[in-house]
Amino acid sequence: MSKRIIIRSGSISAEAELNETETAKKIYEALPLKSVANRWGDEVYFSIPVKCRPENQQEVVNFGDLGYWVPGSAFCIFFGPTPSSKTPDEIRPASPVNVFGKIVGEPTVFKAVKDGDEIIVERSE
Repeated sequence: MSKRIIIRSGSISAEAELNETETAKKIYEALPLKSVANRWGDEVYFSIPVKCRPENQQEVVNFGDLGYWVPGSAFCIFFGPTPSSKTPDEIRPASPVNVFGKIVGEPTVFKAVKDGDEIIVERSE
């Protein structure tokens, strides 16, 4: 049974399913987390107090993927192209990320999140 989390910001709430990576385990163990959101194209990211090593890093990710950006200890939510994307349908992080989960449902709800918004990640019951 894979672990699930809830990501909330203001009135936005989405569930995500974590994969079986070491990155996912470390992040799940650190929950609950509270941070401040940043936007970069159709990506929301925020620093978390979790240190992970590079693990099966991906230069291009899929719609709805959750990634951990090692250089900034950041939790990333991908829901469309970023400034690094080379085509309109490519989702490219600033640099490779550890993909550790996926949004269940519609990831584009995160389009409403703005720079500076509070974001909370908790275990799903």
